[in-house]
Amino acid sequence: MPPTLPSDYTSTNTIPSVETYISLRTTTGLTPFSPSASALGLPNSLFFVQILYNGQPVPMGRITGDGGCFFSITDICTLPMHRGLGLAKAVMAELMHWLRSHAPETAFVSLYADGKADALYKQFGFRDTVAENDSKGMSITM
Repeated sequence: MPPTLPSDYTSTNTIPSVETYISLRTTTGLTPFSPSASALGLPNSLFFVQILYNGQPVPMGRITGDGGCFFSITDICTLPMHRGLGLAKAVMAELMHWLRSHAPETAFVSLYADGKADALYKQFGFRDTVAENDSKGMSITM
């Protein structure tokens, strides 16, 4: 189960508005998406976590994928003034709890680790994949 949050924070599994989503991504240094792309993508999330402070989301994260074979953890970010409180870890704990309850045992779960975030993800069992099986992640932005 997720760790206990600081007393002024509450967790919700609702999907944020497009405006809130874009704001959180850009304020935390993640690549911005257009409003139209965000409006198409957000409702297709398999699971979403936001932690609210005074009713406003300060970290978030979500799971996307096909619901059976492939799952991706995305959008893990925390507003700078709320970092260092374990909020990203709490988001990850909720996402992992959902995956353990919903993903088949053969499911492939992936994510991208920006900066030093790999230290957080390794706490949940993620590991670097390039050296392990001689494959490497690749992407293209449309």
